[in-house]
Amino acid sequence: MTSEAVNPGSVRPGGRTARVRSAVLRAAGDALAEHGLTGLDLADVARRAEVGRTTVYRRWGTPVALVADLLADMAEQSLPRTETGTLLGDLRANARLVQRTLADPRQGALFKAVIAAATCDTGAATALHRFYETRVSEWVPCARQAVERGELPGGTDAREVVRAVSAPLYYRLLTTGEPLDEAAADRAADAAAAAARAGAFVTPTD
Repeated sequence: MTSEAVNPGSVRPGGRTARVRSAVLRAAGDALAEHGLTGLDLADVARRAEVGRTTVYRRWGTPVALVADLLADMAEQSLPRTETGTLLGDLRANARLVQRTLADPRQGALFKAVIAAATCDTGAATALHRFYETRVSEWVPCARQAVERGELPGGTDAREVVRAVSAPLYYRLLTTGEPLDEAAADRAADAAAAAARAGAFVTPTD
């Protein structure tokens, strides 16, 4: 993806510019959830957002650039990490946040569309990777703090612990069609915590 495609999400504009960006990103999310990346048309987004086509084309330029900005905004707006004082409590909070997002009809459809696009478009893949790494980084301290408290063995890869929480939920969203409820979220967190305590995510020293 070009630097121009990244720039729209790199700063937080204010005033009318912020309102335009918010309206366009909302419209883009709706369109993406309905039609996927192949059906994301900048003119249609402008119509939905009730802004001029020229504004949308000048600011974002391509559908992939718009998706990149949408994901950047979603990462910024997502709820911050919860600190419960225990590894299991923190991981369950993370799992339930992911579960609520993916179970939401609009958000779930949006993520399905972005993930599908990422399999065949490098720009969409880059945007998705940035979003996911931003969210993983937000929650990494819960595993690091667990190491400091003695809940996890030294050398535990904190990022892998966090990824292990959300992976079963994304798998369920994309492959099984089974309900994404709090019970599924808690099982994912419990499994990740148990594996982490057993040393499954300790980085080899050799």
